[in-house]
Amino acid sequence: MPYFYAINSYIMIYRKAKREDVPAIVEMLAADNLGATREDYCDPLPQSYYTAFEKISSNPIQELIVAEDNDGNLVATLQLTFIQYLTYQGGTRLLVENVRVRHDKRGQGIGEALFKWVIERGKTEGAFLIQLTSDFRRVDAIRFYERLGFKNTHAGMKLLLKQ
Repeated sequence: MPYFYAINSYIMIYRKAKREDVPAIVEMLAADNLGATREDYCDPLPQSYYTAFEKISSNPIQELIVAEDNDGNLVATLQLTFIQYLTYQGGTRLLVENVRVRHDKRGQGIGEALFKWVIERGKTEGAFLIQLTSDFRRVDAIRFYERLGFKNTHAGMKLLLKQ
């Protein structure tokens, strides 16, 4: 699978992440105020990230995706989970999580192009809807998702089991 997508003056490549991508992915996850409080981006990276990567990679309903620029640098990441439901007459939902664009690449249309690809990916897989959550403190991210057509239609709730 890689998928190619033209944006601005270069071609973006979307592909499933490889083990060697894990440090760059964790760096993107840790590169904001919220991520810095829960991620442990260091060298060497804690084994827990590689263990999680193996579980995600071996699960057929999950895809950890990265976007590369022309130079092979990772500039964005997200995780897709295709969830089979009985509702919607046995339909499939596409859950999108852990969306990040590298901090020095934001505002260049990378996130919008990535989500156009996600929407097409959902349609290709026969998903009836795409859902995601975003922390209320990520005001810019919420505004971005709303601009793409996402609606705040449900109350999301979480119960933190581990601190």
